[in-house]
Amino acid sequence: MSERRTAIVTGAGRGIGAAVAQRLAADGLAVAVLDLTKESTADTVAAITEAGGTAIGVGADVSDEASVTAAVDTIVAELGPPTVVVNNAGILRDNLLFKMSVDDWDAVMGVHLRGAFLVTRAAQKYMVEAKFGRVINLSSTSALGNRGQANYAAAKAGMQGFTKTLALELGKFGVTANAIAPGFIATDMTKATAQRVGMEWDEFIAANAAAIPVARVGAPDDIAHAASFFASEGAGFVSGQVLYVAGGPKD
Repeated sequence: MSERRTAIVTGAGRGIGAAVAQRLAADGLAVAVLDLTKESTADTVAAITEAGGTAIGVGADVSDEASVTAAVDTIVAELGPPTVVVNNAGILRDNLLFKMSVDDWDAVMGVHLRGAFLVTRAAQKYMVEAKFGRVINLSSTSALGNRGQANYAAAKAGMQGFTKTLALELGKFGVTANAIAPGFIATDMTKATAQRVGMEWDEFIAANAAAIPVARVGAPDDIAHAASFFASEGAGFVSGQVLYVAGGPKD
């Protein structure tokens, strides 16, 4: 990398977001670790700084426009203009359609889709000015459909359409947009899914691994490796793509 760039990683207090933030910091980027509260970013920021990287923690509700604007202003002031955005923030509100409330539908759409829109819109002007930008959106294999996840599946499919449109609109400014669609990744979020379906964690892991061609479930670092590539200068001719990181073919 010819100069130090600044990245925003949302939902980076734990899990996939934390792994991505740490990997981008190791790659030489200054990283804004964004989560719902600044306190929840502390462990990720500490891991980065203790390893010799540069990071700050920023609390923000990505579904709230004013909160996102304030967060990006803080990032610009403390780290510099962001030219890499990883839209990872997400929540689960799983249920079968006839049991799903409007609030649960809206909450998932708000964090995933509205959040990605607000953060990217706030950052894109800095990418255009720099004539360099990388937008990396977290989709999911659930975008292909998943029982009990009508809200989540629709949001993650929407992330793919959002990604492809950004690629078309921003490409001429040196900005790429790509999506990563993880399969089963062992995180606190998937532990919550195990609880929802009434399975012990070890049993849940084994059952999912048995259905994956590489015979294991994924780890947050598997996603971080993919994000590192998409964020790199060398990935400048790759845009509008959806990469399924799922241990086997999905789409």
